[in-house]
Amino acid sequence: MEHSDAPYKYAQHHSEEEGKKTRRMIWNMFWVLLVITTIEVGLGIMWKSWGIDFHYVKMTFIVMTLAKAYFIVAYYMHLKHEKSALQNTIIVPYTILVLYLMYIVFTEGTFTNYIEHLF
Repeated sequence: MEHSDAPYKYAQHHSEEEGKKTRRMIWNMFWVLLVITTIEVGLGIMWKSWGIDFHYVKMTFIVMTLAKAYFIVAYYMHLKHEKSALQNTIIVPYTILVLYLMYIVFTEGTFTNYIEHLF
């Protein structure tokens, strides 16, 4: 049986410098995500003692969660370096889904409020 070099033919174009840059980027994103998560956890534990209104805490959580989602999708899933058509095929359906879910929540919230005042 003859050994095939087919799986290794693509690896010959990658240098050690390119590998170091990639590993550095991964570690940088790890530290960014760790800082954001630490802020979220600290805020979740300490918001009452700091006297922060819970509405601001919720908005901060939403913004930080969206930031973490961006970093994960852009860097760990390597979407940042793709063509815009591929980015759009991934991002647009999720955006439509989120907008649809927001529509459902607002519609049901309005209906619930209407029913409460009806009786």
